Amino acid sequence: MPTTRATTEDRSAVRTLLRLWPYVRPVRARLFTAAFVAIVASCSGLVIPLVLKWMVDGPVADRDPAGVWLGALYLLLLGIAEAVLFGIRRWLVARPLSHVEAEMRADLYRRLQRLPVSFHDRWASGQLLSRGTTDLMLVRMFLAFPLTFLLVNAVTIAVGVVILLAQDWLLGLLVLGPALPLMWTCVVFERRYAEVARRAQDQVGDLTTVVEESVLGIRVIKGFGRHRSQARAFRELSGTLRGTELRKARLLATLWGTIVTLPEVAIGAALVLGAIRVADGDLSAGTLVAFLSTALALRWPVDSIGFLLAMSQEAATATERYFEVLDEQPEDPGPHAEAPGTGAGTDTGSGAGTDMGTGTGAATDMGTGTGAATDTGSGSGTGTRTGAGTDVGTCTATGTGLRFENVAFRYPDAPPGSPPLLTGIDLHIRPGESMALVGATGSGKTTLTALVPRLHEVTSGRITLDGVDITAMPREELRAKVAMAFEEPTLFSASVGENVLMGAPHGAGKPDLDRALAVAQAEFAHALPQGTGTQVGEQGLSLSGGQRQRLALARAVVGRPEFLVLDDPLSALDVHTEAAVEAALRQVLADTTALIVAHRPSTVLLADRVALLSGGRIAAVGTHHELLRTNAEYAHLMSGAQQEEQR
Repeated sequence: MPTTRATTEDRSAVRTLLRLWPYVRPVRARLFTAAFVAIVASCSGLVIPLVLKWMVDGPVADRDPAGVWLGALYLLLLGIAEAVLFGIRRWLVARPLSHVEAEMRADLYRRLQRLPVSFHDRWASGQLLSRGTTDLMLVRMFLAFPLTFLLVNAVTIAVGVVILLAQDWLLGLLVLGPALPLMWTCVVFERRYAEVARRAQDQVGDLTTVVEESVLGIRVIKGFGRHRSQARAFRELSGTLRGTELRKARLLATLWGTIVTLPEVAIGAALVLGAIRVADGDLSAGTLVAFLSTALALRWPVDSIGFLLAMSQEAATATERYFEVLDEQPEDPGPHAEAPGTGAGTDTGSGAGTDMGTGTGAATDMGTGTGAATDTGSGSGTGTRTGAGTDVGTCTATGTGLRFENVAFRYPDAPPGSPPLLTGIDLHIRPGESMALVGATGSGKTTLTALVPRLHEVTSGRITLDGVDITAMPREELRAKVAMAFEEPTLFSASVGENVLMGAPHGAGKPDLDRALAVAQAEFAHALPQGTGTQVGEQGLSLSGGQRQRLALARAVVGRPEFLVLDDPLSALDVHTEAAVEAALRQVLADTTALIVAHRPSTVLLADRVALLSGGRIAAVGTHHELLRTNAEYAHLMSGAQQEEQR
């Protein structure tokens, strides 16, 4: 859910709807032309009563059949012209308004890609989905119909009133009597309806969230037999929404009843008074017919005020909800970054259609060495993997690696005065070195790794890659250097190959895909019905957890990143597959600087050194065997993990 919801007390519907102007401006010529055509069509209908007056006072009074037929022809031509003009209006607005809706939806999608992770943590996905679908549909409907006809009907009523007063000013004033009560009713209705419309559209978002979560979590719901409780929750929300919609209907019915009743009473009174004046000879029959025909022709413009105001308020609410997202502050792209709307915001080559901003898509082929060193900061040297105990050759990596300097972090929405989750983090991962990050559940390991690609921003301190502060890099460049594999793998409704190559630079092909699948022991992809072209389905739920995790690992290594961050990447693998993946990973880790969140001793042994995170701080750093001997907390964590593995 969003943390706040806008109120309508100080909101101006007109001011809100004016925010649509940048989208409407490119198609304004067609919209203005359509409005002009509609005004001409509507006003042509007001000519019909004048023709009727001519016919009644002329050919009908004079018993002239030819004149009657001529008048009928005029009426037919006027009717055809009105219909054709309204058809032209519809044709003029259809294409440009679909373009406006598409542009607004594209802008919303781009903004969602660029908003920080903290935003997505606060907002329910159903609320965002309803803004990109239902709300934009309401905006398009407003631009297509109410926007035009609020203007058209206003002009039509103004012209009609002039005609009425010109026919007979006394009857005209009588018909205009309900104008002030109607205006007051509309003002009251607008204020009340705006509040209820906002509530209804928020409830649609809540209902969308429930449906989405139920579909994505269908295995959990069925597995625990919770379909009845979920159905009850859905019915309750649906009932709440129904009540709000009925409230809207009552408000609209009250307004419409008032709008219809008062003018009808005024027209009835005008008919009685007009008939008396005709009988007294003060008014011609043709004038009375023309007056009443004009008054009846104005019924539709007046009657439509109710639902036009309702649609306008719903569109204003939809616009307000849309711009709530667009007004959120996006991630700073960093110095010398590309302009918004380009670069990392949208993945253009993977085919999956979404860039999650996780740092995949590395663009540098390291190829600089075949081993990790016990380097002390110079960036070059030779040595062995002391943690794994396996000689992997020499390292020629340069730079200063990955360094955390007095880093502290607390979540932006944490209660005031609460202690930070991480504090005083000082950690140095040397070039070509891999470091395991170990700690109890909830100690902040995943959060610490998320700081490297700036999925979250450090509260204080700094993080450097090869001596460069990550905040001084464009985000696109940073996330091209750092690749991540998350504990909970996310796959998209795309092919296996597209999901994996999402982590590769543009131009990567089958050899890169095959190499990454081999490293991650994900060759099972070749045995799928269409091989690596097989569609994995939504969330990749057609695959097992271990298969999804291996594909996510393949996505992380396919681009040969300079820096690799792995969040417990082997947790869903069986012992034999884990051993095969670890053997292949050792070759990858020899060519990169890696931070690995680990829970199993077997994963820890992949790393050169181990850092223990405890109490929001780095409590100890050393090799696996050193910490087993010297640190009781680490020994306790590893012994518990080992016992769990043996079970």
